[in-house]
Amino acid sequence: MKAMILAAGRGERMRPLTDTCPKPLLKIGGEPLIGWHLRRLKQAGITEIVINHAWLGEQIEHTLGSGNQYGVNIQYSPEPSGGLETAGGIATALPLLGTQPFLVINGDVLTDVDFRHAAQQAQTLSADGTLAHLWLVDNPEHNPKGDFSLFSDGLIRPNTDNGEALTFSGVGVYHPDLFQHTAANQRAKLAPILRQAMSSGQIRGEKHAGLWLDVGTVERLHEAETMVGQLAL
Repeated sequence: MKAMILAAGRGERMRPLTDTCPKPLLKIGGEPLIGWHLRRLKQAGITEIVINHAWLGEQIEHTLGSGNQYGVNIQYSPEPSGGLETAGGIATALPLLGTQPFLVINGDVLTDVDFRHAAQQAQTLSADGTLAHLWLVDNPEHNPKGDFSLFSDGLIRPNTDNGEALTFSGVGVYHPDLFQHTAANQRAKLAPILRQAMSSGQIRGEKHAGLWLDVGTVERLHEAETMVGQLAL
C-alpha cells in the first residue's frame, strides 16, 4: 500500500515562521512535523510514500531526500506556485500512487491514527465498491459544527444536522476512482468531491478518539510540543 502526505500548503496562519520554512518542516519535539508521519508509516509497514509540495518545496526535498533516513522510499509531486488544492494535488499524483487504494494524510496534523488499520480498509474499499474511508474526530474549537455526519451504519453523509457531527481528521483511504473526473494539474477542492460521493452512499468512516491536533497556528504548534510525547514509536 502507498501513502501520500499533503505538504503543498503555504501555511499563512503560521507566518512569519513559514516565510522561510515550509510548514511540514517546522519542528515538534526536535523532529519535523512531517517526520512523525514518516516514522509512523514505516512502523505500520507502509514504505512507499508520495509527497506533494509547492511553497519552498525544494527545502522539503533537500531535507527528506529519498526517505532513506526514515526507512521509506519517497517520490515527490511538485506543484506550481499556490498549489493545486487537495483533490487537484491527489489527481496530479495518481501516476505515482497507482491503481490500488492509497492512504492520504494532511501534512499539518499530529495524530496517532493507526496506519496499519488503513491497509485493512484499503482491501475493503476494493471489495465493496465504496470510494473512501475517512477518520473523523470530535469537533475542535475552531470547527464547532463539524464537517460531516457519521451514522451507525458506518456511512458518512454531508448533512451535519443528522447523525453525529464530526470533523474530518485529514486522514483517509481513497480509491483512485474517486478522482476519475478530476483533471491533473488543475486546482480542485476535495470537499465537493466527497460530498457528491457521500450522497451516493460511497463514503464511509470511523471516529478516532485518540490523539489528533490540527497544527494550523503558532499557538497549536506550541500545543503540539506538549502532546508529541503521546505518540507511540
